[in-house]
Amino acid sequence: MEVSLSRRTTAEFLGTFWLVLGGCGSAVLSSAVPGLGIGFLGVALAFGLAMLTMAYAVGHISGAHFNPAITLGLMVGGRFPARDLLPYILAQVAGAIVAAGTLYAIASGAAGFSVSAGFAANGYGAHSPGGYSLMASLLAEIVLTFGFVMVVLGATDLRAPIGFWPIAIGLALTLVHLIGIPVTNVSVNPARSTGPALFVGGWALSQLWLFWLAPLAGGALAGALYPLLVGARPARAAVAPRSTV
Repeated sequence: MEVSLSRRTTAEFLGTFWLVLGGCGSAVLSSAVPGLGIGFLGVALAFGLAMLTMAYAVGHISGAHFNPAITLGLMVGGRFPARDLLPYILAQVAGAIVAAGTLYAIASGAAGFSVSAGFAANGYGAHSPGGYSLMASLLAEIVLTFGFVMVVLGATDLRAPIGFWPIAIGLALTLVHLIGIPVTNVSVNPARSTGPALFVGGWALSQLWLFWLAPLAGGALAGALYPLLVGARPARAAVAPRSTV
């Protein structure tokens, strides 16, 4: 049965909200607690768990993109209708902004809290956790997004084992963060970057362009390459979780 666009975009809003609240929330609230901090390993796992859990929750409704780079990659790969691209992206960005606002309201309840610490925003150069340059950050975001979207495309292909795709995608997002947190705090998702940047302002907004350009480029590249690598999709009908991916 065809799922309406309004239901699908609502699912994308909720999924992106959960992804940003879970991932960025772990970075802002849990990673630096003295004696209890989860560190960057915990933050990486939190992003993966947020993706995995919400993919199982609403993947059968929207396809569980939660990321404009995934949506674009699927469209380029012929797996998603172009007419729905903008509504999906708007829903994802809105979910990320609301999540960042919710996180800000929670975090500001602690004495001494300030967004000047970064608020899980993505950055390069002086605002890279490891001091990585613009070019290094650009390359990392393109390559990591490319790899991540390739996993999404492969795991949701009709020829892949049924029922396990959220696990593969969640683990892939964890791996991406284990690699890239020192470089840019890891975006691979323009919506995820936009939410915190709006609250940090200043440098975060001035650097936000990279975290749209690089993930979209990496996602589009994966979408173009995957069909060439594996051939045409089988003609049989997709099960519900794969209806849009």
